[in-house]
Amino acid sequence: MKHDLIVFGEDWGGLPSSTQHLIKQLSYNRQIIWVNSIGLRQPKCSIHDIKRVWKKITQATVEISGDTDIAPFKTVNLKTIPAPKGPIARWVAKRLITKQLKPILKKANLHQPILWTSLPTVADLCGSLNETQVVYYCGDDFSALAGVDHDVVLKHENKLVKKADLILVASETLFAKFPQEKTQYLPHGVDYTLFHQTTPRANDLFNDGKPIAGFYGSLSHWLDYDLLNQVIAQNPDWHFVFIGQNELGFNPFDDHDNLSLLGTKPHHQLSRYSQHWQVSLLPFVDNEQIRACNPLKLLEYLATGTPIISTPFPALAPYKSTIHTVNSVNEFSQQLHTIKLQWKEENNNITSLDAQRRKEQQAALIKNHTWQARAMQLDAWLEAL
Repeated sequence: MKHDLIVFGEDWGGLPSSTQHLIKQLSYNRQIIWVNSIGLRQPKCSIHDIKRVWKKITQATVEISGDTDIAPFKTVNLKTIPAPKGPIARWVAKRLITKQLKPILKKANLHQPILWTSLPTVADLCGSLNETQVVYYCGDDFSALAGVDHDVVLKHENKLVKKADLILVASETLFAKFPQEKTQYLPHGVDYTLFHQTTPRANDLFNDGKPIAGFYGSLSHWLDYDLLNQVIAQNPDWHFVFIGQNELGFNPFDDHDNLSLLGTKPHHQLSRYSQHWQVSLLPFVDNEQIRACNPLKLLEYLATGTPIISTPFPALAPYKSTIHTVNSVNEFSQQLHTIKLQWKEENNNITSLDAQRRKEQQAALIKNHTWQARAMQLDAWLEAL
């Protein structure tokens, strides 16, 4: 009988994280209790943060039964103190969480549960929930992640690393940070069928004969808006489409007639966009966070077979032969010009065998990198603990 899991992650739902993808696969043969986010940073004096903290503090402990439309297992909302700093605050936060969570775990009657956390701030709970082992899944370099209290989170992370029996990392850069004897590299997977199997074109995607360059993901500080604004202005013969929530609090783009911001879209609908635009974009700034990241959309872009233009970062290395890497506005515009010519040539060729062959070759690079395959490897590591 396999170990059950107590999982601390982000709030379940929205655009699924790697943790959500992996745990969903693991849930088919074990019981899961998913605890929604207990926080990575202390709140600021903003309306968004005040509302979020009020909700976390005043909400009743909610145990949500598994529903395939929400989560295929039970999810739990807890009253929390986000990222507590001092020893008293940490003690209170621990007591607050364990008092709410222990009755739920007892009722679930978990089998030799493993505590899995994607959040360093869970460190103080290790050893308090009758878990048999602790797994730390690290998908980001928290020392470089914007929007978190670095000193506080790193103190939690250092404690968590000592307590963890297994550390999983999503990039080779992160692998070098942790004790090698208990760290495993688990790169991201992809829902290959969703992004490779042909889907109908989204109704709100430009369809006037011009090529489209598209991106989906959060509009946050890690995108190079200076680069993008210049490229968009230099290429009026292209449409530029951005899908995702604006997390900046302001519009980072200039006023461009050929730019469309479509807001957030459900994950299962993203292929209706990325399969039908002519180039997918990864226009990141160069910083420590990006150098340590392995974006989920990279493999999803590859699965569509659509050309990709990206600024350089280490996670591109296995696929560099098929990705158009750019370091300047001029290089970006040159790649757009080349892709546009290729696209026009393919449109004039009714059979377009070369285009289909190119797409299949690109998609084949990651055909075996599914979330199911990643979960099989992960399952073996968990059962070996």
